[in-house]
Formats: sequence, C-alpha cells, structure tokens
Amino acid sequence: MLEETGVDWQLCAIRGATTVPENTAPAMEAAVVELLDALEALNQIDPAWIISATFSVTRDLDALFPAAIARRRPRWNEVALLDVQHMHVEGSLPRCIRMLIHIQLPKSHPQPQHIYMREAQTLRPDWSLASLP
Repeated sequence: MLEETGVDWQLCAIRGATTVPENTAPAMEAAVVELLDALEALNQIDPAWIISATFSVTRDLDALFPAAIARRRPRWNEVALLDVQHMHVEGSLPRCIRMLIHIQLPKSHPQPQHIYMREAQTLRPDWSLASLP
C-alpha cells in the first residue's frame, strides 16, 4: 500500500529475464535472487510499490517456483505473485526465467530499467545489464 501522500504516481511495467545452468533448486534460487537484487538496485524501488509479479519458466525448469523465492524477500509479502510455464517454441532459449512486474512509481522517478541477465541477454541485447548506462 502506498503511504506517501502528495505524490503523483504512475503505473509501470518492468520486464526481465535470466537463465540457469541446470534445473536444480539452488541454481534457480541463485538466478532469481540475482535478478531481483538487480531489479531493486538498478531501479531504486521500494518493494511496497510493487503491485504484482509474474514469473514464467521454460518447460525444462521445474525444480522450484520462482515466486516462492520472491515471497521470502524483505517487504515482498504483500506483492501478488504468480508462476506460469512459458509457451514452448522449438529452438527457443532453454532454462530461462522471465518476469513481468507491475509497479506504481512516483512520476518524478526515472524511467524503469528492464533487466536481462546471463544468456537471456540474447533475447534483448538493448536491455542487458552490459548495455545500460
């Protein structure tokens, strides 16, 4: 719930993705933590501003639910979280975790930065961490 009064808010969406080297709970947890740490740091967001987060995984990942990792983060307990399986397209990037976050940001806040890490940088090279200022 937004507690700051006198602030003009705007609804935004932030996308991101990462990959894991293997279908194991430790590998998936490390990747999700890395992705969400980068999301919070790069965008300087307060988790209380997050409305919802949807995580999708490719069909070769089933060791854990990414939302379960997000739910354990400080101040994420009020965020609506959902996990889904990403549509399979033959030849697409394997072992990929994607996210779509809906967030209320102060209108004075800089435009959100989308985050594509590890092998997922090939999906959107223009949004990879390496290409950000």
